[in-house]
Parts: sequence; C-alpha cells; structure tokens
Amino acid sequence: MQRLKATSTDAYLAKLPANQRAALEKLRKAIKAAAPKAEETVSYGLPAFRLNGRRLVCFGATKTHCAFYPMSSETIATHKKDLAGYDTSTGTIRFQPDAPLPAALVKKLVKSRIAENAG
Repeated sequence: MQRLKATSTDAYLAKLPANQRAALEKLRKAIKAAAPKAEETVSYGLPAFRLNGRRLVCFGATKTHCAFYPMSSETIATHKKDLAGYDTSTGTIRFQPDAPLPAALVKKLVKSRIAENAG
C-alpha cells in the first residue's frame, strides 16, 4: 500500500483520483460539521483533526479504498451495529469512494470521539 504524505489536507486531496477526493471531501465536511471547533492538521502523514490539543480523527485513501480513522478501538466497538456494512479493524473503517460514509454516521462517530477525549 502506497501512502501519500500530507503537508496539508488540501495538498493530500489534490493528489487523489477524483472519486476518492470527492468521497474524502464529503467526509471532511461531515467532520467539520460535527466538530466545528476542531482544527485541521496532519497526523501520521494523513489529514487529521485535533480538538483541545488532542487527536480526534483522521482519514485517507489507498489504491483500493478510502478510510476513516477514529483513532479509537473503543469508538468502533461502541458503534459496531452502525458499522455492520463496513470493513472495519481495530482503528479503521474502510469504504469505497462510490459509497461514502453517511454524514449522520460520521457525526455520531465524531461526537463519540469528542466525548471519549473529554472523559
């Protein structure tokens, strides 16, 4: 798997094929809506968001899929039923560009991460 190195979210997205860029732009917009005070940054070479100085979530793409990283196995386990139709692992939710994560699900996951970081 070749990973693009991000210097900024815009630079990362600019290097992607149009379908992946569109899916990740939709994801980015949903994250911003769920956490309007979060700042965009780069973490682990991927576009990411931080809130109150703590890592919140990040996202990226590979040749075969897009991915949302809640940076928490707890969040994925808590929302296992909501994620039933997606390929998940400990800290990753994979999806195809033509079937992006619904904004309502992203909001639920981001809000869960905010609560987890606060607790």
